[in-house]
Amino acid sequence: MTETSHDDFRLEWHENTLVVIPSGNVESMRWELIDQAAGVIMSPLKEVEVPMAIFDLSDVSYFGSVFLALLLRCHKFVKSRGGELVLCGASKMAAELLRITALDTLWAIYETRDEALDAIGT
Repeated sequence: MTETSHDDFRLEWHENTLVVIPSGNVESMRWELIDQAAGVIMSPLKEVEVPMAIFDLSDVSYFGSVFLALLLRCHKFVKSRGGELVLCGASKMAAELLRITALDTLWAIYETRDEALDAIGT
């Protein structure tokens, strides 16, 4: 496992899968930071042929439209390269938000990181 840390995200490699661990402060992420955040996350994914990504939401109780936009941007990039993006560790409020927005139909959501890693073949 290789780990990189930034203020808003911690990145860990588990074999060929990038695990993105957002900190609780993504709830207040501002629009002007979305390009920078996307660059931090997608830069290492550009290095692998078929990018696989897990967003571990264990430290996030809730998030808004800016974080959803970031998830969608990462999803679009990963899918365009034949990869997969899944979520795990969503709080009840986060899971409800994903359900209300129907994004729970776009991404598989797992209880734990281990379940997510098993599901995408790491």
